[in-house]
Amino acid sequence: MPSFRIVVLLFCLMPFSTSARADVRLPHLLSDHAVLQRDRPIHIWGWSTPGAHLTARFHAQTVPAQPDPLGAWSLWLAPESVGGPYTLTISGDGADLTLSDLLVGDVWFASGQSNMEMPMRGFPGNAVLKDADREIAAATNPKLRLLLVDHKASDYPLNDVPNSWTICTPETAAGFSAVAYFFGREIAAKENVPVGLIDSTWGGTPADSWVSLDTLGVHPDLLPAFASRAHFADEQTNLQAQIAAEKQEDDAARAAGKPLTRHPWHPDETSWLPAGLYNGMIAPFTPMSLRGFLWYQGETNSGHDRAPYYTTLFSALIRDWRMQFAQGNLPFLFVQISSFNSPGEDWGRVRDAQRRTLQLTNTAMAVTLDVGTPDNVHPPDKQTVGHRLALAARHTVYREDVAYASPLFRQATAELEPDGSTAMRVWFDHAQGLTAHGQPIDAFEIAGDDHHFVPAQARIDGETVVVSASSVPHPVYVRYGWVSVVANNLFNAAGLPTSTFTSETWAAD
Repeated sequence: MPSFRIVVLLFCLMPFSTSARADVRLPHLLSDHAVLQRDRPIHIWGWSTPGAHLTARFHAQTVPAQPDPLGAWSLWLAPESVGGPYTLTISGDGADLTLSDLLVGDVWFASGQSNMEMPMRGFPGNAVLKDADREIAAATNPKLRLLLVDHKASDYPLNDVPNSWTICTPETAAGFSAVAYFFGREIAAKENVPVGLIDSTWGGTPADSWVSLDTLGVHPDLLPAFASRAHFADEQTNLQAQIAAEKQEDDAARAAGKPLTRHPWHPDETSWLPAGLYNGMIAPFTPMSLRGFLWYQGETNSGHDRAPYYTTLFSALIRDWRMQFAQGNLPFLFVQISSFNSPGEDWGRVRDAQRRTLQLTNTAMAVTLDVGTPDNVHPPDKQTVGHRLALAARHTVYREDVAYASPLFRQATAELEPDGSTAMRVWFDHAQGLTAHGQPIDAFEIAGDDHHFVPAQARIDGETVVVSASSVPHPVYVRYGWVSVVANNLFNAAGLPTSTFTSETWAAD
């Protein structure tokens, strides 16, 4: 009889013993081969069986954690200097989870639309990277770690992505953002630090999709984002019928041996949802410690309905991300959109909006007017773009004494010319060695009180430019690079091109 009781007792205890084993899970963005941000508290978080007692071990640190009633847990490791590879172990109550090959270095988060998304292998049939085969073949770099994020829109903030870190090899780099790769390669080499790059991008998307509803919902000036969404949504009603008609037209043209008609581009409907990409592709990373952000976007906001509020929207996006990541004014380095023949859109206005955003602290801009291709929105020279972002980081973040900034508009003053006419003198910052390399200076325009701009003559005078037009005897405003394609550029001694600008206090409609 006693032996029977013992058997019954053991049987009753079996379910309890099984359920007591903790089930521990980390987000996918904490995986083997990850880079953890140096010199800052390191955040480790995840999910487990409620009530479990967990312990994290990393390098020489041991830190406990306990899940909340829903199973979420979080802990902080003390800051670490550059090092690795290390292992991270989470154990307790039967759990034993280990990550290996972790490096401590700098983590940069790259986002935006297709020019940031464009991978090393390019977009088939659309855009090819300069020297792509050579660059990909040379992409073996153990100091670089890459995390490529799947496209994902969501109605609410997600807490994970399905993607994990990889070591940089020709195979992994081929599908990764070329701009981010060239940036990271230079930073890793110049600063002698491991670099983790996160590529969270989606081509053809407006900035409206990358800002949280926390910000969009409290800024009255951002209501046009919802108006633009409403207009876009109205266009979706007959979209499938329109696509079917376009396909039928193409089939008929092929059958007749005629060239295909160029149809309107139809973006993914979910990718234009205000806050949708923030929820799906930014929010999961907000608990992570970072070094800073890289951003290349604006082309999709160049339409006449979106461009007027881009200054407000872009500044709001930067503030929003800094608020959500809660790590102070993280460096935000961005690319000014390039030259592209798009006469029905306001590329000049968007470029000027980006310039004005430099008023925010801890920001820097890479000007790319000179590397654009008028007939392809995806310039092949991503090496120069990545290098200019790296110059900005090396100066503003890593405190190197390197020239990093393009000539930037400071102010414009009216003055009398020797012949009695009135001209505008344009003053710049970062304009040492200002030159047009012998090319015509033809990207300046001038206007009177009516804001009606006309092409102007311009001449370099030291670190300033004097601008005039006989048809505008009393000039008040001057602007530069407002057309979608700037053929001849002004450069400083560092070889960096002048930014688009207007001297207007607001961009006239």
